[in-house]
Amino acid sequence: MGQYELITRYLSEFLSEEVRKTGFRKVVVGLSGGIDSAVVAVLAHRVFGNDLLCVKMPSHYSSQSSLDDADELCERFNLRSEVHSIEPMLKGYETSDMSPLRIGNLSARLRMVTLFDISAREGALVLGTSNKSELMLGYGTLYGDLASALNPIGDLYKTEIFEIARYLGIPSSIIDKQPSADLWAGQSDENEIGYPYSELDRVLKRYVEERHTREEMINSGENSELVDMIISRIYKNQFKRRMPLIAKLTSRTVNHDFNYPRDITL
Repeated sequence: MGQYELITRYLSEFLSEEVRKTGFRKVVVGLSGGIDSAVVAVLAHRVFGNDLLCVKMPSHYSSQSSLDDADELCERFNLRSEVHSIEPMLKGYETSDMSPLRIGNLSARLRMVTLFDISAREGALVLGTSNKSELMLGYGTLYGDLASALNPIGDLYKTEIFEIARYLGIPSSIIDKQPSADLWAGQSDENEIGYPYSELDRVLKRYVEERHTREEMINSGENSELVDMIISRIYKNQFKRRMPLIAKLTSRTVNHDFNYPRDITL
């Protein structure tokens, strides 16, 4: 049995068990036309079948190729899907002086507002689509694309997402294109971060998984600017990876010393 077959089996069991523990039986996922949401959708479809709903949420900044890729994925895997444009909401708030970053963050949050509302309609849980590279670097929008009830791919680096996508049979049009959150015209993940994922993941794995020090990585030939950028972003963005910090005033405070497993039952 190959590595990605084992990972697929494990993630399928994770989804089945964790959704069941909550008392739900349905899930929803935002489908962008990108590789991360495609992998989550196909994994979820293996487990939930038609109890998975994929939601496409384009705006006037979405590229036609992304919409076409999402449609191709749904057709190939027979995924149940709906389209809910965020364009009216975005145009209703957007002003001419808004930066691309603000527009991107607002778009991500409007999509998650839409997705959570549909999850309430469906009686379903929202699945996350952020990979480990994005989570460690803080490359995501708080209460936007980082929000979810369960995330099956949050411990897979971006380069690993490409490999599991090939194993799952994701269309080459999705695998081969430049990674992009598609938040504004011409936006590219790697251009925005400044390095290709192959380099980012190599250093991330050395620092996070192998616990190499900054000095060890630089002495072995890693680019010092890349190493410093990654270490800085990991610590600077820790607040995005944790629940809101609550000021402790009583003897038992949520997320301090009032902690129970998420699957506790009476």
